[in-house]
Amino acid sequence: MTLDDEARPRLPRGVRLRHDSVRGEWHLLAPERVVQPNGPAVEILKRCDGERTLQAIVDDLATTFSADRALIDRDVRALLADLVAK
Repeated sequence: MTLDDEARPRLPRGVRLRHDSVRGEWHLLAPERVVQPNGPAVEILKRCDGERTLQAIVDDLATTFSADRALIDRDVRALLADLVAK
């Protein structure tokens, strides 16, 4: 799957990212499924609001974490493609 830089990723209807304050963990809740994303995935998913472009998400993550933009871009695209496949 190829995502355009101007794509505006968002979680599909019925899927939510929720923080469990008791356990201090994030969960991706989908119908009849719960996924516990790791730290970097949580940061990516928080930004998938349907308003920010893929390019803006990558830029924000690279700036926030002082990381290589190309590496962030690769990781974001890989995570989103994996989620779409699931």
